Amino acid sequence: MRLLFLSVLILILPSNGYAQNTELAFQKIVDSSFLAHPETIGLLVHIESPHQNISWSYTTGKNGINNNEKLNSGQPLLIASNTKPYIAATILKLIEKKKMNLRQPLKDLLTSKTSHLLSAAGYDLNTITLFHLMSHTSGIRDYVTESYFSFISTHKNYNWTRDEQIILATKEGKPLAQPGSIFKYADINYVLLSEIIEQKTGKPFYEAVHSLLELKKHHLTNTWFVQLEKKPENSLLLVNQYWSSFQWEIKDINPSWDLYGGGGMASNVYEMAKFFQLLFNGQIIKDQEILKLMYTDVSPDLDINYCLGIRKIKAGNMTEFNHGGGLGTDVSYIPELNATISIASVDAAKRNIAVDISKILALKLKSISTK
Repeated sequence: MRLLFLSVLILILPSNGYAQNTELAFQKIVDSSFLAHPETIGLLVHIESPHQNISWSYTTGKNGINNNEKLNSGQPLLIASNTKPYIAATILKLIEKKKMNLRQPLKDLLTSKTSHLLSAAGYDLNTITLFHLMSHTSGIRDYVTESYFSFISTHKNYNWTRDEQIILATKEGKPLAQPGSIFKYADINYVLLSEIIEQKTGKPFYEAVHSLLELKKHHLTNTWFVQLEKKPENSLLLVNQYWSSFQWEIKDINPSWDLYGGGGMASNVYEMAKFFQLLFNGQIIKDQEILKLMYTDVSPDLDINYCLGIRKIKAGNMTEFNHGGGLGTDVSYIPELNATISIASVDAAKRNIAVDISKILALKLKSISTK
């Protein structure tokens, strides 16, 4: 309710001048939101709007629950499920290169070991396709359950392998439903996609992501897979993320629990926004018909807003291409404005507040663009 009132207030604030006053308006939104919601611990924000010559980063709050240090907007965070758009884009790059097709069944794509595990668990790999994995309509049960989180809480240093997570998923029970007939968001889908990337490229999936998406060429040098790759030399220390739901300081948890495609990447708010800006302007996936698949509705029979690694949401009457991460991050590209807003809450459990702030910023950006 406080953020709803704030959104109305902000939209009627004057926007005289441009660059300096525009950034001041954004800052007032973030500062006022944090004042209303200090439970976020800290907020990191970036707005990338090339048509309006805006590239603005900002932070407020503290760098962790037990830390009084100020945040730096250049600090990377673990972005959790915000990794999924990178994995989806990598798959679509392979499709663009004609290495496979979207309707290809999994029987042709997975390792024999994984194929055997899934088949033994009752999954028909002749009918489950790449499309089903990317859209979370595979019907495959996830390994991320209450018992999974309970285990992590008591075994924070445990080093998970991808194979273990796949085995866990196959032990969760029979298939949820026929592929394509149900939507169930599940990390297992993107864990399997990471294996497929390796099968098709002959490289570790994280190396293939870097090379196929040309992250270095696009100067995304603070974006990497933690633990699997070395931290970039010039990168700042990771934000001390916290998850109040579990009372976890994320730095104390072995990152392998969320590492193999469903999550695993670290980035900062600038590079998260820049990646979406590049992606949806055709600078990563060049074939526009293939790119459109990322934000094309999956099925008229399923009442969902998830497409292929992208969720379609609304800010006012504007459509946003969005994805969030369970550790507090959120990124939205706004086609109407050709702009991207990325935001993170230091407390992962308060991501919903960060999402609300992002929408208010989007509405303010629109109000500025129409003046």
